[in-house]
Amino acid sequence: MDVLASDRMFLLFKQYLQIEKNASPLTILNYGKDILTFKDFMKQHEIKEYAAVSYAHVRMYLSTLFQENYSRRTIARKLSSLRSFYRFLLREEFIQQNPFQMVSTPKLDQRLPNFLYPAEVKQLIEQPDVTTPLGIRDRAIMEILYASGMRVSELVGLKLSSVDPDIGTALVRGKGAKERYVPLGGFAIEAYINYLRCSRPILLQSKKTDHLFLNFRGGPLTDRSVRRLIEKYVNQVSHTLKVSPHTFRHTFATHLLDHGADLRSVQEMLGHSAISSTQVYTHVTGERMRAVYNQAHPRA
Repeated sequence: MDVLASDRMFLLFKQYLQIEKNASPLTILNYGKDILTFKDFMKQHEIKEYAAVSYAHVRMYLSTLFQENYSRRTIARKLSSLRSFYRFLLREEFIQQNPFQMVSTPKLDQRLPNFLYPAEVKQLIEQPDVTTPLGIRDRAIMEILYASGMRVSELVGLKLSSVDPDIGTALVRGKGAKERYVPLGGFAIEAYINYLRCSRPILLQSKKTDHLFLNFRGGPLTDRSVRRLIEKYVNQVSHTLKVSPHTFRHTFATHLLDHGADLRSVQEMLGHSAISSTQVYTHVTGERMRAVYNQAHPRA
């Protein structure tokens, strides 16, 4: 395989993702991993160049992934990455046809999002010790995650200017560098103001940064740090409960739809480009199902 040519193609593809698609560094990293896995497959089967890949090779590759026990969801993502890569190569006339275009995506199992009930949310949010700077910060983080449904990457990207406590909104930068406003409720605003007054100045020390949430050294908080702190409070509540920062996002959407919010509004708040991504949250909780049944059934 012509390594220099393939590296040049991928470098151009990365530039395309960055400039034309506004893809995040994490998205570009995942594309790179998926393409590298396919390059290994090409070497094993002595396929010299991307243009030499046929539909039969693609089917063989998918069969290999299934044999190696990759989940359907992972295979679908790898297939999507390679389909996009080959579409780019075709556009730039490095190849004459896209062998991935004819391959259908594996049917995915519909998994219900993991979410918390209101009592569980309350118990978890009340775990931090709000007599300490870190506890005040952690309380504000969980209140904002639940109040807004923002992604953890959007949370750690918040700046001091992002939140407007007077009207109760935050400006977040989501996938593809798309910006949107998300609402913040009264509890979240109160926790935010308390953090600004009583915690952030202590964490900041003598440093200067416009990032909203800081670590104990005064630097910007990372995705991983948020995951760790939530895991800590979850373990204080239960050793069986599985909660991540994204669980707050699932819970936000579930609770809104459960209480009558319309799908389009929730789609906008979550920053989904397609409403099908939001529809996964239209599952109903047991309490909601019972309430609807009691209200609607003549012999309930």
